[in-house]
Amino acid sequence: MTATTRSRLTPDQRRSQLLELGVRLLATRSLDELSIDVLAEEAGISRGLLYHYFGNKHAFHEAVVRRAADDLIAQTAPPADGDPLVRLMVSLAAYVDYVLANYEGYVSLLKGAGGGNDALRAIYEEVRGVLSDRIFTEDPEGHLIADTPRNRLVVRGWSAMTEELVITWGADQRAGRTEVSRDELLAIIGGSLPALVGQQPPRPAAPPATTSAGGGSGPSPAEILLRDEQLR
Repeated sequence: MTATTRSRLTPDQRRSQLLELGVRLLATRSLDELSIDVLAEEAGISRGLLYHYFGNKHAFHEAVVRRAADDLIAQTAPPADGDPLVRLMVSLAAYVDYVLANYEGYVSLLKGAGGGNDALRAIYEEVRGVLSDRIFTEDPEGHLIADTPRNRLVVRGWSAMTEELVITWGADQRAGRTEVSRDELLAIIGGSLPALVGQQPPRPAAPPATTSAGGGSGPSPAEILLRDEQLR
């Protein structure tokens, strides 16, 4: 008879495991509702052990939000290659999906950042900075938008508008108000950026549109973007 041994997690591995659990719990509850007692019960460990790993409730909350922010940045990373506008739309779609799936936690981050919590504000500003800078870092040649101080200012404002649109749309979805579809939301967000910058978006690489017998034109750039995003 061979005895099986159970591998013992290192302190860092155990802490990481607890943070992952905290992020999952944060998806469906506010940060205030995510107490050490709740995590201890879900994890099946003592409160004292959690204090050992995180020190206090505030440090625990900051660590969970930090992990959630890292997840958001990773999950919204655009594809490595492809047309800049299509890559932007894929990243935006991932952002919308993330906010909807983690609504309570994301709103808690916004409230914490706006409520004077310096640590949460720093995390929030970092996330917004990364998401905004991607417009330029992922398109260094400026095929979509040239990297200028004026355009960076516009993109910063567009990011705030995007956040407000997605949060409001998410609240409507959760309340059963579904008049605006996900595709319509993405078309609004994606189409507004080139308009705000003051330039026409380039057409994604695609076969030439055919003209119907009645003289109608092919699909619009927005329709192509949405179709490509839906088929990814």
